[in-house]
Amino acid sequence: MNRKPHVAVVGATGAVGVEMIKTLEKRNFPVGELTLLASARSVGKKLTFRGKEIAIKELTKDSFKGIDIALFSAGGSISKEFAPMAAAAGCVVIDNSSAFRMDDAVPLVVPEINPEDVKRHKGIIANPNCTTAITLMALYPLHRAFTVKRIFASSYQAVSGTGAKALEELERQVGEVVAGKPVTKEVYPHQIAFNVLPHVDSFLESGYTKEEMKMENEGRKIMHHPAFRASVTCVRVPVYRAHSVAVSAEFEQPVTVAAARAVLSKAAGLDVVDAPEKKEYPLPLYVAEKDNCQVGRLRMDCAMENGLCFWVAGDQLLKGAALNAVQIAEELLK
Repeated sequence: MNRKPHVAVVGATGAVGVEMIKTLEKRNFPVGELTLLASARSVGKKLTFRGKEIAIKELTKDSFKGIDIALFSAGGSISKEFAPMAAAAGCVVIDNSSAFRMDDAVPLVVPEINPEDVKRHKGIIANPNCTTAITLMALYPLHRAFTVKRIFASSYQAVSGTGAKALEELERQVGEVVAGKPVTKEVYPHQIAFNVLPHVDSFLESGYTKEEMKMENEGRKIMHHPAFRASVTCVRVPVYRAHSVAVSAEFEQPVTVAAARAVLSKAAGLDVVDAPEKKEYPLPLYVAEKDNCQVGRLRMDCAMENGLCFWVAGDQLLKGAALNAVQIAEELLK
């Protein structure tokens, strides 16, 4: 790998693409050259990187000649079509969509958890689902110490997880409600302002959604724990950015709050914010735009043996997407 790699961002104008560019700059990633790729309608738009304006180019099958690392965040169908072409051109793809996550030949990586899996790549590395990544930042250190058997969880997912148009929809609807106007819907099937929707991604025959099953399926792969079980309800909430998850976890070994706190306080990429007597606990509003996830509300689960409850929050555009992708790129250079 080139020490000063030529990096491409695919889907550069989207909510995550913009964060990828910011994150490369903020972390001083040794970018030799940056190419920004998007659909034809974005061509000519300019985005700033290290004080220089870079014009967007159209994504085509010939876009990857000479590119070392491509960060993809343009949706699953684009990834399925273009990631194999990029890999064939000698580029390493770090893909933010769900297209390759469960492919046995593709590593699925959270660098704080399974960085060694990066080495197994055959040209494509997958970024996990945002809710899964944020949950595992707190769950995996506990798993290493006490061995997790299963979790029951509910997510509180920000609209930024759906993309830039969803951010606009929430803002527009709040204005409409406050002004007493009829509420207009484009992105979500129901009003999201002043409401919560127990519906993230499409429904499966089981009655779970795809998003809800990602926690179990991706969690097993990332933690190398094939027996892990997760029953999840994913809920979209009227929050701009940063997802939160309420987790009840059952472990094989006995766990105490003090032992859990000791483990979590040493975990990379995680801050313990847990002083309920001072009204301190992780809040999506305060974790937004922060690299680290936060965990709090630690308590013994009163309905399970060896159970622990916790609340974890993280910026889903950062640890849930752009930051995790850039950290994978950093692993590639090691």
